[in-house]
Amino acid sequence: MTDTATRIDQYLLALYVEQQRRSPPIPSGRLADRLDKSPAATTEMCQRLDSKGLITYEPYEGATLTAEGRSRAADLHERYVTLSWFFRDVLDLDDHETGAMRLAGSVSPDTAARLAFLLLADDAPTASESSP
Repeated sequence: MTDTATRIDQYLLALYVEQQRRSPPIPSGRLADRLDKSPAATTEMCQRLDSKGLITYEPYEGATLTAEGRSRAADLHERYVTLSWFFRDVLDLDDHETGAMRLAGSVSPDTAARLAFLLLADDAPTASESSP
């Protein structure tokens, strides 16, 4: 997966999460804050995603996922939730959501499903059990 594809996935996932919390359109400044990106970089990426048909973007209004973007983001969200759970409960990371957001697009759906299966197993270690 290319660096550009990973960044696209991060933006789609961030927009998906924001749309779960509030009605679209989501202001680009809100996405910039969530992703720790500059407003200019966020606006540029929103324009790129709009040209690819993954979002609709209106300057000064914000961005909304299209059906295609929402489908892709929903798949990413499943991986994000699994990774976030693993980072929080097994690795005991404080900033588990940020790490999960950055890696969700890099983990295959099959790998995420296998990780979820392990996490659901009765004998899955927790951070307190696996600490040295």
